[in-house]
Amino acid sequence: MFKPEFAVTAAALAIAQAFAAPALAQQTMTEVVITGSKPAGTHAAIGGFADIPLLLTPASINVLDREKMQELNIRTTTDAAKFDASISDAYNAVGYAEQFSIRGFKLNNANSYRKDGLAIAGDTQIPLENKEAIEVLKGLAGMQAGVAAPGGVVNYVTKRPTSKTLRSVTLEASERGTLLGHVDLGGRFDDSRFGYRINVAGERLRSYIKGSDGHRNFVSGAFDWQITPDALLQIDGDYQKKAQVTAPGFQLINNATFPRVPADLQLNAQPWSKPVTTESSNIGARLLLQLNQDWSATVSANRHAFKRDDYTAFPYGCSAQNLYPGFCGNGDFDVYDYQSLGERKSPQAMQAMVQGKFATGAMRHALTVGWSWFKNSEKWGDYLYDYAGTSNLTAPVNVKPARGTSGPVSERRSDREQAVFVQDVVGLTDKLKLHAGVRSAQLKRSEVDVAPVDESFLLPNVSLVFAPKANASAYASWAKGLEYGDVAPMKTTNAGRALAPSVSKQVELGVKADIGEEVSLAMAVFQIRKGLDYIDASSTFVRGGERQHRGLELRANGQVTRDLQLWFTAMALDTEQSGTGVASMDGKRVTNVPKFKTSLWAEYALPQIAGLKLNANWQYASRKAFDNTNTVFVPGYSVLNLGASYAIKVGDVKTVLRATVRNATNKFYWRDVTPDLGGYLFPGGDRAYKLSAQVDF
Repeated sequence: MFKPEFAVTAAALAIAQAFAAPALAQQTMTEVVITGSKPAGTHAAIGGFADIPLLLTPASINVLDREKMQELNIRTTTDAAKFDASISDAYNAVGYAEQFSIRGFKLNNANSYRKDGLAIAGDTQIPLENKEAIEVLKGLAGMQAGVAAPGGVVNYVTKRPTSKTLRSVTLEASERGTLLGHVDLGGRFDDSRFGYRINVAGERLRSYIKGSDGHRNFVSGAFDWQITPDALLQIDGDYQKKAQVTAPGFQLINNATFPRVPADLQLNAQPWSKPVTTESSNIGARLLLQLNQDWSATVSANRHAFKRDDYTAFPYGCSAQNLYPGFCGNGDFDVYDYQSLGERKSPQAMQAMVQGKFATGAMRHALTVGWSWFKNSEKWGDYLYDYAGTSNLTAPVNVKPARGTSGPVSERRSDREQAVFVQDVVGLTDKLKLHAGVRSAQLKRSEVDVAPVDESFLLPNVSLVFAPKANASAYASWAKGLEYGDVAPMKTTNAGRALAPSVSKQVELGVKADIGEEVSLAMAVFQIRKGLDYIDASSTFVRGGERQHRGLELRANGQVTRDLQLWFTAMALDTEQSGTGVASMDGKRVTNVPKFKTSLWAEYALPQIAGLKLNANWQYASRKAFDNTNTVFVPGYSVLNLGASYAIKVGDVKTVLRATVRNATNKFYWRDVTPDLGGYLFPGGDRAYKLSAQVDF
């Protein structure tokens, strides 16, 4: 059994190992150049296969590197999402899985989240302690990633061993007493061909929602072996255990009006409530070979393992008024004892690529040819979901738990994907390049009591990039995407069953520019179309008609002046449902998608006090449709966050102290409005404080 003390023990061993022999060899250690490394924030592995800077990549991509994550006080993907207007919460319940939408499309937990480009399960909080960057590719990623939701892909880049010795310790306190300790160690061994990177973290969780408490422990290691100057082997592994009482959302009063509740109210507050416990791990490897000056090869693999025991005193409906969904007019709601124990997912992925440059006449090519393989097994048992009693929003009632537990665990769904892909970036002229690629993907899905899926798909992607100057570009692209069918939710006639795979199409135009070396600008307009999945009048989850998303994205970030730094994103999005034949749905907006959203962060370094910086972040989202008939709209909101940092250096020890006030005006707002499970609302956090100290030596 994994115990909290494990993280402390691992940290002690890591520090002892890292400060032993390698420390003695620092004066004679030679620097090893790692093949394939890129300047932070200038490239994104998920943007395509060619070695092309973001400025010339025909896609909308946002990158938060480690330095920027530290500046913005980012500890979770939820924190990071606040700085990208294209990303929104999508059933992002505290204590459960972090779930998001991009461009209004909810990401799929099975394949929209990637580690070093390979799919991992997104069913728990993905740890950032061992991540060098978060890359977000917005829009269709069929050619780049294969199966993925139309909104895009989130890729987590693993920290690699450093050429110079790294010792960093972070301590943090936040919210109602959340405490975090993190140790980051990197460097080379006596034989400088070998490098290491070790991260260990322990966290006591005390969320802004009272009673949503828990703990988290994490450990990771990454190792490099420069076999020859042209061959690099990278190996990494990580393990996390997290246990936290989850916080369910709220339903509408009489299924019509918003409940008046404090943001910290916990509906899962029964004496028998238990934390949701998750364990996740990764083992990854990558071999990089430089075949000659123009050609290289890469082989990579990752094995992910996920396990969850899910407990919730779940609020749903009002039996006194025969109302499902919705809470009673007097604030009563039914409580169900939900248990699903032993859930498991085990995605495995491999990819092999050969890349090279050559010329045909006056045209120059950057060619990538590759093969990928993915397998995932999902196991679960029949869940327990039994009525336990009735409680109330203002006068909570303790009810008795239901008898029994969830059923025996067995494999219920398995997926296999195999694909070959090719991409050619052709220099038509010095200023105009054609990006043409296609992925041929074969999908196989086996599911209990459902006909198997065995289909092949071609996923093309064609783009033109025009760069009239070295610091500016414009692009036009067309692409097709592919995703597995959504799974029918609880309370439907086909609950737990997945729909057939679906294909989506996208057209996108964009411009990008760099002003000097410090400021980056980007704009993109896009249209995405895909089939519409919804619950019909017979309570069956079906696909019918179409949903169309048309949008405009803006981004501007960089060092505006010597003392002022800005990070700005905005998205305007128009969504429409059509073709269902249901008058109450056709022509209406898609749920949980604001028409306009923006985030602005500014940091000012006070010239009068060396090392002191003040920052502010303003977030705004317009109103969102609560249901697919647009009967109810959830009000928009704006949130102000304030912060400061102070950096000092004593000898070789650098310390950065940071303070943040989130929701500084203590404003109540509904941050997440999900249509899942009948429709739920999640409040944003009330005013909260965060203090941290980062020591590098």
